[in-house]
Amino acid sequence: MVNVHDFIKDIPRNISNTFENNTSEDSGISEDKKIFEDKNKNISNSFDLNGNENGILKKDSSKNLIIFLAALTSFITAFSTSAIAVALPAIASQFSINAILQNWLATSFLLSIAIFSVPFGKLAGKYGLKKFFILGILIFFVGSVGASISFSAYHLIFFRVIQGIAAAMLNIASLAMITEALPPKERGKGIGITISSVYIGLTLAPVLGGILTKNLGWPSIFYLTLPLLIIPLAILIFKVKNEWVTGKKDPFDFIGTFVYSIGILLFMYGFTILNQLTGVFLTILGLILLAGFAFWELRQKFPVFHVEFFKNLKFSSSTLAALISYLATFIVTYILNYHLQYIRHMDPQTTGLILIVTPALMALIAPFSGKLSDKIEPQKLASLGMVFVTVAIFILIFLDKSMPLYVIVVSMVLQGIGYGIFSSPNTNSIMGSVPRKFASLASATVSTVRVIGQTMSLGMLTVIFAVIMGSVPIIPRYFSLLILSSQIACVFSTVLCFIAVIASLVGMKSGKKMIS
Repeated sequence: MVNVHDFIKDIPRNISNTFENNTSEDSGISEDKKIFEDKNKNISNSFDLNGNENGILKKDSSKNLIIFLAALTSFITAFSTSAIAVALPAIASQFSINAILQNWLATSFLLSIAIFSVPFGKLAGKYGLKKFFILGILIFFVGSVGASISFSAYHLIFFRVIQGIAAAMLNIASLAMITEALPPKERGKGIGITISSVYIGLTLAPVLGGILTKNLGWPSIFYLTLPLLIIPLAILIFKVKNEWVTGKKDPFDFIGTFVYSIGILLFMYGFTILNQLTGVFLTILGLILLAGFAFWELRQKFPVFHVEFFKNLKFSSSTLAALISYLATFIVTYILNYHLQYIRHMDPQTTGLILIVTPALMALIAPFSGKLSDKIEPQKLASLGMVFVTVAIFILIFLDKSMPLYVIVVSMVLQGIGYGIFSSPNTNSIMGSVPRKFASLASATVSTVRVIGQTMSLGMLTVIFAVIMGSVPIIPRYFSLLILSSQIACVFSTVLCFIAVIASLVGMKSGKKMIS
């Protein structure tokens, strides 16, 4: 157990003063004060180990260490999310599973993140970001070991769920720590570097995943993460002397957590089988429970999630844009992976080398767009980025066996540039539209929206596969159906990208500046 000293006490007056200072800079933020002031009265401030209020680090070396931790763990979770994609055909061959169950190997990981991110956002602030970080690393380690020795598809899915729970903890703690430890003027830079590391993970995932799968077998994908997890664990234990805690004395909303978890589980699972009557029923029931969750949370003094955040137009529009963007774009990697391996008969290694184009460009552009979003309106950049992505996916509507490879690469380049411009500013807009006291909850929102969008994206693809292909293996006899399924998915994704552009533009009409 790591020994830390928590100097936590209630200082509501500081919170009130923070809003008053913001109001003097921009009268629009006074509305946010009204939204949050009643529930802020019992929120405790964050302190570092030496009792310094607010937890903002002063030394550049300490700031860089926090950024490095967030970047490295973000890389690991991103790598684990996507590396399995190129290994799916090999896993399917070993365990003799169909296309729908293949998708569940990825969906289970994302679904567990969606379920646990919201309650973890509250718990991370209550018990400390550093402690949460350490626990997340340990759980991820266990999940990776279990996944690597799986003897069946269902065994592998179980440990992917364990990995997803840990990934939720790491995602929340890393982004919240960036927001808590860095001053507002450096927040966009830190977020940009962290998101860039996500795209580096996504870049290397298909390459390393393909090489490892071809030469050492798919379990080696999980072996690779084990030594990487030791590095942040050692740094947190021996180098990071600070702890960030908010709301230590707040009671935990177990009822709200239970309703949310069941609601999101039913909604997400139902969405993946929406082509069946059972799927429609579960999706509707899940939405009803989520509506009930929102109704319950609005009446709680200590909610697990502050639903009133969505009264802030900048927060709600940026969150909606993020959700739609992930829903629209996450399946593109899977579509191209299936196309290259099944239709063009490429091996996993070659496929991985081609698939690095998009995330590599994201990784290069994200730090610059993040830093730029500290100076100009983030949602202007976000909307511009989504325009590029819309064009990119529109090209893939015509994806078939006759499409030249260079056209596919052009589409990937446009998507990489666009999403690199979109992601960091959009995240900065979400994190900057709520008070710093709610950094862990805002971080949970970012994480939850991302994985819900990704899970719904895979769900959309699964439903399209089920309707067009049915429960059949992907073999040459059914390649024409695979192509048709991919084209239909790209039609839906193009429309969704256009909606994301509009959502980003709407947020700029709020007239509110970022909250420090």
